[in-house]
Formats: sequence, structure tokens, C-alpha cells
Amino acid sequence: MIFPIVAFGHPNLRKKSVEIDQNYPNLDQLIDDMYQTMYESNGVGLAAPQINKQIRLFVIDANPFSDEIPESIDFKQVFINAKIIEEKGDKWDFNEGCLSIPGINEDVSRSSQIQIQYYDQNWQFHDEIYDGIKARIIQHEYDHLEGVLFVDHISPLRKTMIKGKLVDISRGKTKAEYRMIFPNLNKKRI
Repeated sequence: MIFPIVAFGHPNLRKKSVEIDQNYPNLDQLIDDMYQTMYESNGVGLAAPQINKQIRLFVIDANPFSDEIPESIDFKQVFINAKIIEEKGDKWDFNEGCLSIPGINEDVSRSSQIQIQYYDQNWQFHDEIYDGIKARIIQHEYDHLEGVLFVDHISPLRKTMIKGKLVDISRGKTKAEYRMIFPNLNKKRI
């Protein structure tokens, strides 16, 4: 099943997500559906809040970056109940976008290395260190679990400059190649 993506301005994108346990209903199917939704939307990551589920779950497949960034090859992972323990290293800028904010990309400064604890799809616990593009994608998706969006990391001036575009997205005035749920409309739109 391909889910519609929740658009900027929807209140669920600003809520902190809750942990789940191994008995979460149809979890394997949900994970498969999230990957399918992400691929259909041409994303490299998707967090559960983006499909209107307030749970601490996100999926990543960084292979689309593999031509430009070799370290992203075969980086495909499920993160359940993730907790970033530490962010460190030099900050670096990278142009980020988000399926919930179509048509807007901005340079975001993030730490180059993270330590994260999480469970994978088989409920195996991991305590790992990631750096570079892997750390960046994880940080972006993890932010969704905390109710944070990438535009929260840009300068106030840049945010003011794109405010009109953000308002348009929340009103459904955007072009996306996938279904979306808009906060200021009573219906989904393709």
C-alpha cells in the first residue's frame, strides 16, 4: 500500500512520536508499505509521522546517492525506537529536501557524526556510530520523530524568504508526483 505523504503545516508533523513494542499491529507490513511509499515518492528516507503515524519508526535507503556518494551504496535500514545519543564532529552543509515539503531545498548544517541506539526490523538492538551522508539522512529522519523539520535548521532570513512557499504547500498549492494530505484542505490530493 502506498500512503499519502503529510504536508508541511499538518499538526502531526510537529508532534513527538511514541515508542512501540514488538506487538505493534502489522509492523512488517507497515515497514514494507513505508519502503514502497518512499520509493514511489523518490525519497531516500521516510518517517512514520510523514504517513500520519505518530510512532518512532523510520526507513532509509540511500542508494539513490550512490553515483555521487559511494558510501551510500547498500545503506538500507529500518530504525525503530531510535535515540540519538551524541552528535559530534565538524558541522557541514548539504542541500536537503523533504517529501513533506515538496519543491523546497535548502542548505542545512548538521554534525558529521552521530551515535544512535535503535532496534531493527527483527528487534535486534544496535548501538552504532554513523558519519557523513549516513549520519545526515538519519538526523533528518530522526528529526521527524521529534516534531522537527529541516526548515527549522535554516537561518531566520532564509525561512522568511520561503515563508510564502511554505504557506502555499500547507494550502495544497504545490506540485508533487505523489499523493499528499494537506492540513488546510478536507481531502487528499494527487
